[in-house]
Amino acid sequence: MKNKIIATLVAFGLVGSASAIEINDNLSINGHIDSSYQKRDIATDSNTEGLGIDEVELNFLLNVGSVSGQVSVDSQELGGADGLNIEQAHFTYSLDNGVSFTLGRYGSALGLEREDPAGLYTFSRAYNDDYNFGDIDRAEGVVEGLTVAYSAENFSIGISFEEAAGANLTDSDLNTEIAVSYTGIENLVLNGGYFIDNGTAGAERDVFGLNATYTAGKALFGAEYISASDDSPTAGEDAFLIMVDYDFSDKLGGAIRYSEWETSSTVEASKITIAPNYALTDSLGVILEYSDVDSGAATAAGDYDEIALELTYTY
Repeated sequence: MKNKIIATLVAFGLVGSASAIEINDNLSINGHIDSSYQKRDIATDSNTEGLGIDEVELNFLLNVGSVSGQVSVDSQELGGADGLNIEQAHFTYSLDNGVSFTLGRYGSALGLEREDPAGLYTFSRAYNDDYNFGDIDRAEGVVEGLTVAYSAENFSIGISFEEAAGANLTDSDLNTEIAVSYTGIENLVLNGGYFIDNGTAGAERDVFGLNATYTAGKALFGAEYISASDDSPTAGEDAFLIMVDYDFSDKLGGAIRYSEWETSSTVEASKITIAPNYALTDSLGVILEYSDVDSGAATAAGDYDEIALELTYTY
């Protein structure tokens, strides 16, 4: 009923939305405009409030024979400042035996909430800005590299050799991401993988991620577990989320999500989100969200409640 979809594509996040405006046989265009109002009630009474355009994106989807490509122009720079940015730019060469090669700038294939705002059931993300693995709108979620993938009927695997987008060549080794997807069980999508970040000066970081979505009638259930380990014996991050989205009608739905994540080796934060959504038209959707965040700190200074109203127009 909505244009918000969890990213369960087996193409490792390297393709655009299925709906697009066809310009000719080789070129299609789609995108979105995302705006929101937010009000945060912080425990220390230092409240914040904001209203504006969060993101404007235009995707050019190319397809010529066995070669496909995507160029995504985004209004949001990787650092979060306003301005035009090439979010993604890559092409894929596919062979008849299911093997494909993708070269360019693209998003991570791991993470349940790795999509743009138009690909989420909620306004906020489960782990705030502390830990969102594969978030396409953050610098950590976009890389430049080469992906070698194989796709069968119910199974896909991809290996990406990469470095941070815009980084200069260095003496350090390339990072490596391995992603696997399985759809052989009806209504169930399983995604998992491993990311090796070689970092600089020996500061290595390994990340394991596993997520699943299951559809039962009008309900969609989702779960994710992420574990990261650093070189330091006291460092490391674990995170998990569980969520359910239910469609009450063709236009009205609602999502509930609970998440926990480690902000350090000794502090664990948690968040509960309730987000009803309504499709005003086939292209315009609205989400009203309430979130309660517990920072896990010894004092309540970092705790807050947040209410947000989001409008997303897709084309």
